[in-house]
Amino acid sequence: MDADALIDHEAPTPVYLQLAAILRARIDRGDWAPGRRILSEAQLVQAYGLARETTRKALRVLIDEGALVTVPGRGTFVATDDDSSTERHS
Repeated sequence: MDADALIDHEAPTPVYLQLAAILRARIDRGDWAPGRRILSEAQLVQAYGLARETTRKALRVLIDEGALVTVPGRGTFVATDDDSSTERHS
């Protein structure tokens, strides 16, 4: 987990949106390159100490934004330019 990316359970921003922002920042700064598989849902749950549903909601935000894509049976990946025309699955 990023030392500077702590979840604030007392903040007015919902926890899932905080996690989405943390993950988006990792993509933006190049921690996860386009086409690279990110941590699994279970790994994210463990790393950030959040419920699975909260983690799923955060991933859904990034999928809906086009930042991530899921490939059934393979995982969740950082979107590439080629992904803009493909159907996204959750």
